[in-house]
Amino acid sequence: MNDQRFSSACILPPMPHLFYLIGPPASGKRTIGQLLERQTGAVLLDNHLWSDPIFRACGVTGHHDLPAGLSPLREQVRLAVMAAAALAPAHVSHIFTNYLTAEAKEQDTYRSLSELARARGAVFVPVVLTCDREELAQRINRPERQDRLKLKNPELLAALLDTRGAFGAPASVPVMDTTELEPEAAARQIAALAGL
Repeated sequence: MNDQRFSSACILPPMPHLFYLIGPPASGKRTIGQLLERQTGAVLLDNHLWSDPIFRACGVTGHHDLPAGLSPLREQVRLAVMAAAALAPAHVSHIFTNYLTAEAKEQDTYRSLSELARARGAVFVPVVLTCDREELAQRINRPERQDRLKLKNPELLAALLDTRGAFGAPASVPVMDTTELEPEAAARQIAALAGL
């Protein structure tokens, strides 16, 4: 009887995971995140969770440039979501998504997610999603993008990528090209990276 109680006491609960899907608009972050959520039970916190309330209040449609002054407001909501995630029970895993530019400040954004994972004792699983620009331009107006206030203008997408670029992730971060990779396969591969 004592041996049985001892062995039960030594079983550690599974570690939570923090998946971080980074990629340009229309690279499949939310779609893959939704599939990953179904596969793993992790909670999806995609970037439009904190962007859309601000966009909606300002009348943003995704067809025109963003009004000046929105970034600090979006950042306040993002930080509130991260603070709430930090309070989650230990067994809760998360999936965050984001488009990070080539700007130096994005290293801080990336680091903040890594630090959140560390503070929660979670396995950090960042993945950079890439996609051919022609494919991104074709995807930008798909019906499944309409339920959120996502970028919908191919010309604005091209200008965004030309002027702000894409995040230069650390060499250890896996890169997944979603140009031809089916979202289901991408989600399975990301779960496998986490050992799930």
